Amino acid sequence: MKKVLYILLPAILLVSSCAEDYLDTTPTDAVSETQVFTNTQNAMAALNGIHRAMFIRYDSQGQPGHGGVMIMSEVMGDDVVMTTQGNGWFVSISRWLTHILDTAGDVEFVWKFYYKIIGNANMLIANIDEAEGPQEDKDIIKGQALAYRAWAHFQLVQFFAERYEAGAANSQLGVPIVTEPITEGGPRNTVEEVYAQVHQDLDAAMALLTESREAKSHFNINVVKGIKARVALTQGNWAAAAQLASEARQGINLMNEEQLFDGFNNVSNPEWMWGSRQVTDEQTYFASFFAYMSYNYNSTNIRQNPKAINSDLYEKMSETDARRGLWDPTGEDIDVPSTYSRMPYMNRKFASIGADASVGDVPYMRASEMYLIEAEALARDGNDAAAAEVLRDFAVTRDPEYTLSANTGAALIEEIMTQRRIELWGEGFRFLDLKRLNQPLDRTGANHVASVINDKFHVPAGDKTWQWLIPRDELNANEHMVQNPL
Repeated sequence: MKKVLYILLPAILLVSSCAEDYLDTTPTDAVSETQVFTNTQNAMAALNGIHRAMFIRYDSQGQPGHGGVMIMSEVMGDDVVMTTQGNGWFVSISRWLTHILDTAGDVEFVWKFYYKIIGNANMLIANIDEAEGPQEDKDIIKGQALAYRAWAHFQLVQFFAERYEAGAANSQLGVPIVTEPITEGGPRNTVEEVYAQVHQDLDAAMALLTESREAKSHFNINVVKGIKARVALTQGNWAAAAQLASEARQGINLMNEEQLFDGFNNVSNPEWMWGSRQVTDEQTYFASFFAYMSYNYNSTNIRQNPKAINSDLYEKMSETDARRGLWDPTGEDIDVPSTYSRMPYMNRKFASIGADASVGDVPYMRASEMYLIEAEALARDGNDAAAAEVLRDFAVTRDPEYTLSANTGAALIEEIMTQRRIELWGEGFRFLDLKRLNQPLDRTGANHVASVINDKFHVPAGDKTWQWLIPRDELNANEHMVQNPL
């Protein structure tokens, strides 16, 4: 199959990756790679296409780019509660049924989405050096493409492989590493090899990028350091995770209490480091993060199935913690029309810009996450005093009555993890956190609804179902592919 750049919409670039393309035929507005990479101006437009690919609709309305994967990760965890079955979206995922079905559309979407990002990035990396234009622009384009390639491989290996185990060989099957434009899939690399490639790309990106950038949808060196901090944390490399997280957040202020209640929908928030910017004329309607996670968009899913916080987690917040206001424990004080269901502990953290528009900027990285990575890494590395200080610097911005923690050891780690669960609720981390820490899924003792999750209250740590299955289309198209244990 000929390598083609698919220009589907203004400044949107989609290309083939590890498996068959989303598209069955070449659109009439496709252009060859030689045309796109004639100069850095065209290449920058292609890069902007990757930025936009992060939030557009794919095969169904439940697949709004990375925001869709964020929702899937959350409903597979224990902290986001599906209050009813609503109109069915994400229910099967919450029951741990979809990801172990290799013919499921969502399984195929997650696999192809990240390889689509990788494929786009590879086309940029392979061609940008020969484009006409300033070297500074080439560095920016190549650095961001390298960051995308690293991030997408990191996402894939977390979902489709066994967890990384610090100190082990990590020779278990990971995902195929793709570092050049290809039309045929290859074998799965080991988990260790994938993480090594991720670090190599992130280091190369950091060498090319600075703190400056055009918009928060773009990578700069701070965001790349933040991704590298996430990777180090997942690998149990505590010293590196703490240092990188600290460096990543330098010069970035945490939001104040007023901004905390602005709806988590605007990249202009001072602590947002990376996020998709969506404007009204790019309305994606039901294919939007906010069509499922907001409290106010006028969709059947929001009206019937408002998302709630785990009641046990909510009660862990102190009475003076401002974040308690992001959820309503009674379900009676949410400002929505009478046609909307009101459920105990439902959220008002996420708000679309209005009932008739599911538009909102999607948060991918915030400075608060970096504080929490640094605190967790320091605590797990045995540096309790430093961890407590970092935790205090963050926590006082949410709870003015918070004082330096007297906890040490396991108790301090538990306090930090509780803060992480509260702060990052709904932002796509919980399933991956449980997996990286080799902890079980435990939904007992809270407000999870048995009929919604089909009694899936518990999954043991290390169970084979923590690995998503490789999609059937990939197995059929790639003779080298090996399936995860069924």
